[in-house]
Amino acid sequence: MEVRIWISYDLGADGDYAGMYAWLDRHNAVECGDSMASLLVNCESRGTVENDVLAELHENVNLRQSDRIYLLYRREDNMTKGTFLVGNRKESPWKGKANQTKK
Repeated sequence: MEVRIWISYDLGADGDYAGMYAWLDRHNAVECGDSMASLLVNCESRGTVENDVLAELHENVNLRQSDRIYLLYRREDNMTKGTFLVGNRKESPWKGKANQTKK
């Protein structure tokens, strides 16, 4: 079954962008902004969309502990699911900005 996914990636300044870009290119991904892409993946072999995409990434990209990859997709029940495949959420750079007064 082919599934449309959106993937956001932060590999740092010296991450394996060559591996990531080659993987995205093989899937004919389309660019959706800085470090964001949409693509179709075949999800039948490992049980879940998350497992299939993560396994493909591990096979094609040299991932480090500091890397962050966020996956978005629509589940079979039509609900949208988002999850970190690699890394975790960090504090937003905009946190607290709404409370600052304009000068």
